[in-house]
Amino acid sequence: MNARLTLFGNPTANKVIRSLASTGAVVSATGLPAATQELVKIRASQINGCGFCLDMHSKEAAAAGEDTTRLHLVAAWREATVFTDAERAALELAEQGTRIADASGGVTDEAWADAAKHYDEEQLIALVSLIATINAFNRLNVMTQQPGGSYRVGQFA
Repeated sequence: MNARLTLFGNPTANKVIRSLASTGAVVSATGLPAATQELVKIRASQINGCGFCLDMHSKEAAAAGEDTTRLHLVAAWREATVFTDAERAALELAEQGTRIADASGGVTDEAWADAAKHYDEEQLIALVSLIATINAFNRLNVMTQQPGGSYRVGQFA
């Protein structure tokens, strides 16, 4: 697959990407666990079919020590025994937030209440912001057909 646009050499695209990426620093400062952040990014990227983000976040998670079994089971997290209750709540929120157009009421009260049992207000804001941001990255990459497979760990650090 060839990209429709070269995002990483375009000045406007670089500004947009830097702006979106700056959310990551804010999210990390909230204490939302790094593993949860990567799992959420991976799940949203799976739903959105973003090969570029799947490649990046799977490799980054593995390099940070994430267990390969957990990485392989993100798509089937409901049937897997390797995720904590807090991670399950975050993954449910990520799914509902990603599929917001498919649900007449958006995120359910049940999903929100479950997430609120595990995360404080700052972490919830971080989680919602993370979900919104990865969805924006996914859409940018999918629309411009950014290919997955060649990402190197730390490439954008």
